[in-house]
Amino acid sequence: MAAALLLADAEPETRGFLERHLPGDGFELVSAHARFDLVLAGDVERVDRWLERAPVIVLGREQADSVDRIHAFRQGCDDYVPRPFDYQELVERIRAVLRRVRPEIADVVESGPVRVDTRTRVVTVGSVAVLLAQKEYELLLRLARDPERVFTKEELLQEVWGYRAGARTRTLDSHASRLRRKLRAAGGGEELVENVWGVGYRLLGTLGGEATG
Repeated sequence: MAAALLLADAEPETRGFLERHLPGDGFELVSAHARFDLVLAGDVERVDRWLERAPVIVLGREQADSVDRIHAFRQGCDDYVPRPFDYQELVERIRAVLRRVRPEIADVVESGPVRVDTRTRVVTVGSVAVLLAQKEYELLLRLARDPERVFTKEELLQEVWGYRAGARTRTLDSHASRLRRKLRAAGGGEELVENVWGVGYRLLGTLGGEATG
């Protein structure tokens, strides 16, 4: 199951960057009304609301010093990362905190014949490697983490592409079509990426059923 992250950082540039990149590293971005496993906060003074619900990593201000870090830790935060931060270091810090609170989180996601290694980003069907573009990979990972669920197109456009609610585009359909062809060419056999007519997509994985598009 994907680790669910809440972005509680109001700084638009940082927020936009993380919304574009974190899903590709296996994290699900959720709203404050959903269940979440970790919070990325931009304001130490407003972390009290989150601390009882999940661990908190503070993305500190650029001029932060040891006083700011000590204050964050005394508040109960799990880590403090000053800006500008190295993205890969931030990802590893997130994973380190999650390992402490959710040691069962796996680096490998498997659904039927599909295997996704989130650390190396290697995707295989059986023993055959599948070369995917970035958004194809993110789409597959999102579907593979919850293969019994039918995701609406709106959900996938928001979670994978960061589009606003109500966006209408053929981007999702074209990526799903290419992903389906690549998995089939690697020996997936059946149409693993199922288009549930009028709703959205799911990954068939170990499920039975007939693809509809």
